[in-house]
Amino acid sequence: MKHIYAFENKEEYEQHAGVIDKFREQLEDYQKHLEEKFELHDLPRGIVWTSTDLATNTFSELPIPAFTNKDMIYISPDLLSWRKLFLDQLENERNTYIEKYYRSLSEKHLFTIVGHELTHHSDLFVDEFDDIREDSIWFEEGMCDYLSRKYILNDAEFKEIVKVETELIEMFKGKYGRHGLDEFGHASYQGSLTSIMFDYWRSFLAIRFLVEERFEDNIQTLFEEYHEWNRTGRKVALTDYLEVPFLYQ
Repeated sequence: MKHIYAFENKEEYEQHAGVIDKFREQLEDYQKHLEEKFELHDLPRGIVWTSTDLATNTFSELPIPAFTNKDMIYISPDLLSWRKLFLDQLENERNTYIEKYYRSLSEKHLFTIVGHELTHHSDLFVDEFDDIREDSIWFEEGMCDYLSRKYILNDAEFKEIVKVETELIEMFKGKYGRHGLDEFGHASYQGSLTSIMFDYWRSFLAIRFLVEERFEDNIQTLFEEYHEWNRTGRKVALTDYLEVPFLYQ
């Protein structure tokens, strides 16, 4: 897997070179974990390390500076920009606890986003990158968050992000929770930053519930049920098939 640097000047690259080198080394360990346990067989051709501006205005029009396709991962290693983005999710709503959390967001948390993007390349997911995915994207997105966070974060850090995103859902469910989780799809990315992230928060929490409670930490059995839902023709919504409680939908 190639590592490609796309910055507008040498100074910008040098500003982030240390973090990129650290992430490259850590990614080798996470890659081995996915290869051994979660059927990562075909790697993307490369990772493009770039600025937040180029990621969101040149390489894509998404407001989030991390995304992947069949061949490449694009991500900004700019921690300050990520802190600002996560604070912008609040849409001027005040929450001292969440504001403090995101103002001190760590490199470790940022690395979980790198891990999330690599996890998309696992062969355990049934949809292809060029598919118009409208009925099960929440499972893949939530699982990518869950697997990367569970492996990279320690127990206390994992519990804290669960708490933060649970509070965020409570804050914004009246505004952005009017559609079901199964409607999280391509069209969702046409909304605001917070409306997009709202579906990510509840996808992650739905997967956490399924893995840790309904399937009693047997993640392989959960994947088997997901594959059976796909194999038998997706006759019902995936949330219904997996019996996701309304709380997480």
